[in-house]
Amino acid sequence: MGTEHIRNFSIVAHIDHGKSTLADRLLELTGAVSEREKAEQILDDMELERERGITIKASAVTMTYSYEGHTYMLNLIDTPGHVDFHYEVSRALTACEGALLVVDASQGVEAQTVANAYLAVDSGCEILGVINKIDLSSARPEETAEEVERAFGIAAEDCVKVSAKTGQGVPQLLEAIIKRLPPPADKSHLPTAALIFDSHADEYRGVICYVRVFQGQLSKRQKIQLMGSGRTYQITELGKFTPRMTPVETLGTGEVGYVIANIKNLHDVTIGDTITDFQRPVEKPLPGYKRPVQMVFSDFYPSGETEYPKLREAFEKLALNDASFTFVPQNSPALGFGFRCGFLGLLHMEIIQERLERESDVDVVQTAPTVSYEVLTTDGEVQRIDSPAELPDRSRIQELREPMVRLEIITSHESLGGVIGLAEERRCKLMKTEYIGPTRVMLQYKAPLAEIVYDFYDQLKGISHGYATMDYEFLGFEASDLVKIDILVNKTPVEALSLIVHRSSAEKRGRKLLTKLKKAIPRHQFEIPLQAAIGGKIIARETIKAFRKDVTAKLYGGDVTRKMKLLKRQKEGKKRMKSIGQVTIPQDAFMSILDTSD
Repeated sequence: MGTEHIRNFSIVAHIDHGKSTLADRLLELTGAVSEREKAEQILDDMELERERGITIKASAVTMTYSYEGHTYMLNLIDTPGHVDFHYEVSRALTACEGALLVVDASQGVEAQTVANAYLAVDSGCEILGVINKIDLSSARPEETAEEVERAFGIAAEDCVKVSAKTGQGVPQLLEAIIKRLPPPADKSHLPTAALIFDSHADEYRGVICYVRVFQGQLSKRQKIQLMGSGRTYQITELGKFTPRMTPVETLGTGEVGYVIANIKNLHDVTIGDTITDFQRPVEKPLPGYKRPVQMVFSDFYPSGETEYPKLREAFEKLALNDASFTFVPQNSPALGFGFRCGFLGLLHMEIIQERLERESDVDVVQTAPTVSYEVLTTDGEVQRIDSPAELPDRSRIQELREPMVRLEIITSHESLGGVIGLAEERRCKLMKTEYIGPTRVMLQYKAPLAEIVYDFYDQLKGISHGYATMDYEFLGFEASDLVKIDILVNKTPVEALSLIVHRSSAEKRGRKLLTKLKKAIPRHQFEIPLQAAIGGKIIARETIKAFRKDVTAKLYGGDVTRKMKLLKRQKEGKKRMKSIGQVTIPQDAFMSILDTSD
């Protein structure tokens, strides 16, 4: 098939605006799935995706559609909408020439609609505006189309109005895809170059690479080279997702599919790598992807029946399928050997933990998440630290820098005051206010990531009665007046409980944390002092009272000195126990650091 009859496109949108449902309708209309195979969220094949009703992984599918006497090949890459998975979106867009920007007719333009639209523009994709859910009684398609025009400059009359649920307007959308999205450039005469935009490990067939061919072609039994690792393999199977894996003999320029080449070593495959022909390689690889910056870090340790090697193997499989997740070995005196893991956000961390437990059947103990900081030392060296434990000695620190983000919030004007109040409380600095509709405001802030990454989204939803949406983008590190709070349990510092906070809120956070720890740590046979300290200065203290056994209960009558003797012996026993006793700290205590609410 000539490249002029191929269209590669992604669907991008804010979470819950109907991307997966629209993909389902397109698959049905093009005959990619039969009546018998119909299911909700066909492309969300991960059990976790169906349960949560969100897309986590980008997935590809090839459809064919006849229009005006020609057969067109439509390659759709469905993408996630949640802010934590924007890396998946950027990868999918690199493999496409066009993008459908889906906007909910009742909700209008939201924070992640804006973020994903800019991602598509940066990737050089042609954008086609789609107003979805026009069948709802609360739908306002004309106003929404005007919001799209105001926010992105896409003419309101050019937006295609559809209902993914009922199928209304979907045939017109297919025509618009063919007419208005550009075909891939014809580079079939050039040496082979295919981009790996995703991959997953199969127990029997090795690594399966999802590829988009940019020039030349891939054929079965062809000898290929992975340019990143320099390793060579022979293709044993090529195919397309229709949406099932369907083998083909060749993949030509502009086509999307999968490659199986008996790749057993997981480390040989890197997302964003280029596959080329071994005999006639390309001079330089295709531009890959900017490495994602992990923003949230947490330690994972094996627990229960799980052994350390099993946990490592589970992480390796996950990292192959999710390039935005990193892990490095870590050792803790309290919890033993484990891994320090990096995530794009809290939802990403939650999903990884669930996938670990479901897909690899491992039990883990997880410490409270932290964000990363930069330290400028007195000898001029800049260090990146992912946990308070890595902080150098105070005498060596010249400057502490925290990660800053550009935060965009879209809210209704009724809850504007509450939203601004919440943002100011979290040290956010207002940069810009813009009305994108008669009743909807877009606020742009410069905000410290540590203040918004935990419960800010929940608080925002509460203040705005569920209507406000937010999105953030990492800007860089900035110097700030930060201090490290050490938590001492029974006069022993517990590194896993220490945290870095702004000096202005240090005392308040320290007191609040000790109150929570007092509830989370069970009582022991001896008294346990809990202290919060900055450097050598104690800023807060709580005490967990000891269990007290009535040792005088068996006495009846007699001299009072007998009673005093027993109480004195008990006191000495408790004193000895306190000096050698171990305090057991439950998982809840580690997690109580997170909760900044009152």
